Amino acid sequence: MEYNYIKSLHLIFVITWFAGLFYIPRLFVYQIEAHAKPEPEKSILLQQLKIMTSRLWYIITWPSAVLATLFAVWLLILVPGWLQEPWMHVKLGFVALLFIYQIKTQFIQKELQNDVVKWTSNGMRIYNEGAILILFAVVFLVILKSAINWVYGLVGLVVFAVILMLLFKLYKRVRERSEK
Repeated sequence: MEYNYIKSLHLIFVITWFAGLFYIPRLFVYQIEAHAKPEPEKSILLQQLKIMTSRLWYIITWPSAVLATLFAVWLLILVPGWLQEPWMHVKLGFVALLFIYQIKTQFIQKELQNDVVKWTSNGMRIYNEGAILILFAVVFLVILKSAINWVYGLVGLVVFAVILMLLFKLYKRVRERSEK
């Protein structure tokens, strides 16, 4: 019974963690685009977006990452045999990539809070796909529980990434036409 409660809590915090990781780059896009607005619109937008970004990042995203990780460790203590499974090694590799993504996002968040804009809005939209690719990889690994099939999954992820890029380019063209 303990296992099911811990697994449920782990899943809840993974979901809220990813929700934060999916939404924060969108707020970054808005911040980047706000820098091009005339005053006073620019100042008003930036002030509000910085508040929203900070709250999302420090009240939802980071706490969710920590809690998801704590409950994951608890699950591994309850079922230590998983650490012998090749699929779990691959999954933990993707989780490490997710933390690298989150730390990189932390640096971007700090820069934008200080009005340092190094990204374009389109670049940030592309960056946003990183968490989606990791989510797909982890979900398929956990459901299939196969390290062999992860190769097919990786190929699928690459194809998925290419499709996302094509859709991104299509969206950009449609958006540019509608703005004319």
